[in-house]
Amino acid sequence: MASGQNLAEKKPARAVWSGKMGFVLAAAASAIGLGNLWRFPYLAAKYGGGVFLITYIILVCTFGFALMTAETALGRKTKQSAIGAFSHFGKKYIFIGILASAVPFIITPYYCVIGGWVTKYMVSYVTVGASELGTDAWATFAGFITGTGPETFLWMIVFIAVVIVVTALGVKNGIERANKILMPLLIVMAIGISVYSLTLPGAIDGLKYYLIPDVSKISIDMVVAAMGQMFFSLSLAMGIMITYGSYFKEEEDLEKSVRRIEIFDTGIALLAGLMIIPASVAILGSADAVAAKAGPKLMFGTLPEVFAGTGSIASVLGFIFFALVFFAALTSAISLFETCTSIIQDGAKWSRTRSIIVCSVFMIIVGIICNLGYNSWIGIDPMYSIFGIGEYQDNQILDFMDFISNTILMPVVALLTCIFIGWIIKPKEIADEVKKSSAFKGEKLFNVMIKYVAPVFVVLILVFYVLNTIGIVSL
Repeated sequence: MASGQNLAEKKPARAVWSGKMGFVLAAAASAIGLGNLWRFPYLAAKYGGGVFLITYIILVCTFGFALMTAETALGRKTKQSAIGAFSHFGKKYIFIGILASAVPFIITPYYCVIGGWVTKYMVSYVTVGASELGTDAWATFAGFITGTGPETFLWMIVFIAVVIVVTALGVKNGIERANKILMPLLIVMAIGISVYSLTLPGAIDGLKYYLIPDVSKISIDMVVAAMGQMFFSLSLAMGIMITYGSYFKEEEDLEKSVRRIEIFDTGIALLAGLMIIPASVAILGSADAVAAKAGPKLMFGTLPEVFAGTGSIASVLGFIFFALVFFAALTSAISLFETCTSIIQDGAKWSRTRSIIVCSVFMIIVGIICNLGYNSWIGIDPMYSIFGIGEYQDNQILDFMDFISNTILMPVVALLTCIFIGWIIKPKEIADEVKKSSAFKGEKLFNVMIKYVAPVFVVLILVFYVLNTIGIVSL
């Protein structure tokens, strides 16, 4: 008995957020990433503007609420990252935690590659200017990522270094403090660009297109696309919310905090549409430029052309926008990196410093491999399409990793989580955890969603996204 007490005394205390706003800002910062800024506007433009927005908001408040509450409460209850959280209820469930933990280890390296691209463009709007970046923009971008020099590798390492520094400073002094600075800046810049874009001649037509529902666009494809965007945007099924929940104090209102995260994430997504769709219509004459392009093609192809058409403030506008994207990418990458660090620290029982070093080496090595899908700098020809999966520039190691993590693992983990909570440990286990800090007003909604509705939604996402990847459907 005494030896057990000694071991318990030696176990280091788990880090905690300073309060509910620290958790809310960190979780919201994780959710607000590249998906909000380069995919949400494309989907809104493609699926009838307002009708997509309404569908998305409904799904966030139901499907998203249930899964985010489940993961956050699971982390707070067990005080562990994903592997420990699931194995807390029995070793036979550890495989769910292992699958969930694999997701951030796959996503983080290629996310940092893209973060390097964003960093390069943010700096280039100061050093080079909008006119050069906006002339034949997609070819300019393609030339950058497929160049034969070390540039893309160096920008990736710069981005990773910033992520490592913030994470190394700790939960309160690093992640929480950074988000208290970056999140307000991100919101202010998003509002500023949105307001400016609405002043451009012809932008009101784009605003109408964005906000007025086009009921003719209602379809199962639209609903699945909204579900998929919501699912990925809220950082679900990748261990992040479990990890962040494990740092959440028991006396803080968990349900209210989840609702605030939903508001932050949805608000930034809506602002992304306001920034991009009206400006695209104003400069390019049609929302088709957005509806026809997603991901890097929108971010590095269409938008630099939009900025180049704004006249004397083009470089300033481009810098502010890519600074916003940089902050969004950085906060998401920090949450991914912190999750990986926590997984190693909890699983291997290593110190935080040692865990961060191991994560750093892993991310840099795998990030370099991802970069080699484009760049032949070290004398190896770029490694092109794997199993025919490629979107950006014939590559892809990066696309393949994205396919495995986002299209396969995340829906599978979400489905297993729903089954685990809804039918094995039962929703009451989660409800009791939520009620430690407040009444659970959404308990009935949570019970129905986690047991019956969310599993069906997740299966739809999995099926449709696999079919989309192999070209049978188009989302």
